[in-house]
Amino acid sequence: MPQEYEEFIRNIKTLTGIDLALYKEGQMKRRLTSLYEKRGYHSFREYYKDIQTNSEVLNEFLDRMTINVSEFYRNAKRWEVLERKILPGLLASKKKLKIWSAACSTGEEPYTLAMILSNLVPLSQIEILATDLDENVLARAKLGMYPERSLNEVPEEIKRKYFEKKADFYRVDEEIKRRVTFKKQNLLADRFEQGFDLIICRNVLIYFTEEAKNLLYENFSASLRSGGVFFVGSTEQIFTPGKYQFETIDTFFYKKK
Repeated sequence: MPQEYEEFIRNIKTLTGIDLALYKEGQMKRRLTSLYEKRGYHSFREYYKDIQTNSEVLNEFLDRMTINVSEFYRNAKRWEVLERKILPGLLASKKKLKIWSAACSTGEEPYTLAMILSNLVPLSQIEILATDLDENVLARAKLGMYPERSLNEVPEEIKRKYFEKKADFYRVDEEIKRRVTFKKQNLLADRFEQGFDLIICRNVLIYFTEEAKNLLYENFSASLRSGGVFFVGSTEQIFTPGKYQFETIDTFFYKKK
């Protein structure tokens, strides 16, 4: 059984990008065993076989496993600051912004950004680059299908306007999907594009060493135009922004000097 579960962990990571090894093993094994037994499977191997071929089984698994991985409007107050203060400031000097959502995971962040921007400019003026290292999460992002819990913080009018309910899932509107270009990128190895007005990289830098973080801050700074803004996650405050030619303009928002 231990070997079979390890094989299941490897297969799931390859298929979905979710690393079950990061969860407490006893707890996770119990949760998954009860999930597959409920469906009439007798082993992790049997269960994985159907996860690969049956989208209903896959979606049920993903919904159970990806709790709190990502969601729309995560830390809603920060998105409010972006909409009311940061974006109007950037749009005052430029009608079409060059925007990058780095380490975008399953796409909630760049789609949230497109929805917020649509309150300020026509959809035709919105173009967002969204990158991640993991091809599996990018595939899910392009699909644009999300369980209801991912939409917990989405304002009702946005939910009505930009989501379509399909069974237990919500599909992102095609017009919003067209505003986002997803690409594979390794932040620690690949070259960064230049001249961005806004870069968002949230809730990922905490996983890097101080040395890697330092390199990334330098690279993100070099990628922004003067006056461009860097938006980080709620546990990722930069304590020496001046070192990277940044100045703090609000909590978790930094402007390139």
